[in-house]
Order: sequence, then structure tokens, then C-alpha cells
Amino acid sequence: MPISGTPSRSELIQHLTATRIAGDVATPRENNLSHYRKLANGDRHYWLGLELGDRWSDEQDVLAVMAERVGVNDDPGHRYGQDTIDPELTVAALERMAGRLRKAADGRQRVLLATGHPGGLLDVHRATAAALRAAGCEIVVIPDGLTTDEGYVMQFADVAVLEHGATLWHTHSGEPMKAILTALEREGRPLPDLVVADHGWAGYAGQHGVDSVGYADCNDPALFIAESEGTVQVVVPLDDHVVSPRYYDPMTAYLLAEAGLDAQ
Repeated sequence: MPISGTPSRSELIQHLTATRIAGDVATPRENNLSHYRKLANGDRHYWLGLELGDRWSDEQDVLAVMAERVGVNDDPGHRYGQDTIDPELTVAALERMAGRLRKAADGRQRVLLATGHPGGLLDVHRATAAALRAAGCEIVVIPDGLTTDEGYVMQFADVAVLEHGATLWHTHSGEPMKAILTALEREGRPLPDLVVADHGWAGYAGQHGVDSVGYADCNDPALFIAESEGTVQVVVPLDDHVVSPRYYDPMTAYLLAEAGLDAQ
């Protein structure tokens, strides 16, 4: 660690487990279950820009989706302590995401990248943007002057983020993506063909009918529910803020290699 170059599948699984991006993750079981319950109770903060209606009002249904798609413990009686993300599911989702990135590159599509977790995932998205641009994609430039109640919607290194008090801001909200898509429509500009994001940025885009792929932690069930319903195309399960953002580099290299893109 760090792995130089592009890891094999087995090397990546070992790396994800060693860095706790997957495997025995830092997010405790009680935090996961609390978020599942709040989503089921209709707390829109946990809906991540999606409209879930009353379809997911049973906490156990949410847990079942998370066990299937993320690999958390499926025992409802396990209330405290360690929880898990299955690294095999992480890599399988990366491979599905790579297929969608390849489609974007082949079609020279318009792609918008965004993150609500800049402390962990900003460079994952930046590298993806650079590789897609090198392959001929148009990386969408967001309109100027966009704001939400939380701050300013900005773009750094081709990645849309929320800025507040001269600091890049962690947000679960879908409002920043709403601001971008609304402004593009208002200006008569085409919407993205693909959004690569996380948190509410990915959720709102999918809800708005834009192809959306992204990343989510085991305590953020909404995107995995959206994937199960087909609103979001691919969601990669991972711990979205580990000790060092460099730990994500081998994962990014694997993703771009699987997509047939050159890492930049």
C-alpha cells in the first residue's frame, strides 16, 4: 500500500479490505440502522434527492436491500458493533460502472461529475473526468452563480461541489444538482447524458431522469434503493471517507482500466 499501477481484481479486493474501504468498515452497525430507520420514517435528509414515497416505510425492507447490494449483516437482531461492506460487491459494481463509462466514451457523451464528499472522493471524480475528456467526452461546465441554502455550487477540477465559507462542503442534499439541471434547462443547454456522483447529487439526477451512477456508504441506503428500483443505474458500495483519499487511487485505476480509459 499504495499499490503502484493498476491492481488485479484480487489485489484490489485485498487493498479495499486492508484500507477499510470495504470489509470491516468504520461505520458502526448502530449508525447504519439509525439511518435506515430515519429513511423509512420519511426523513428526507436521508432520501438523497430521491422521491421514495411510502414504498420504503419498513426498516426491515431497507435492511434487506442493504444486505443484498452492500453486504451489511442481514440479521435484524444485530444492533450494535461491527458492520461490513462486501468487497466482492464493491468490485462487481465498479465493473458495472466501467461499462457505463465505456458507453459514454464510445458515444462522446456529455458527462457531469459531482461530489457531496469532497474530503474523500473529489480526486476519484477528477481522475474520471480527465479520462473521459481524453476519450472525447464533453465534461459539462456548470452555469455560474448557482446557490442553495447551504452555499455556492461551484466546479473545481471538473467536479461540481458545494462551497461554503471558502471551504468545500460535505452535503447529502439534492439541491445543488437541482440548481445545476434547472439552470441548464433555463439557459437552453442540453442536460448531461450521464452523471457520475454520490449522495444527493446522484440521487436527484436519477430522479430527474438523467442516467446516474455513483458511490455510497453503508449508512446511505437511498441510492441503493434507487438502484434496486432502476432510478440510478449503478451504485458502488464503499466507505466514502477513509483515513487517506490516496487509498482510493487503486480503485480508480481499476475502474478506468475496466472502462478502457487511460487514467490521467
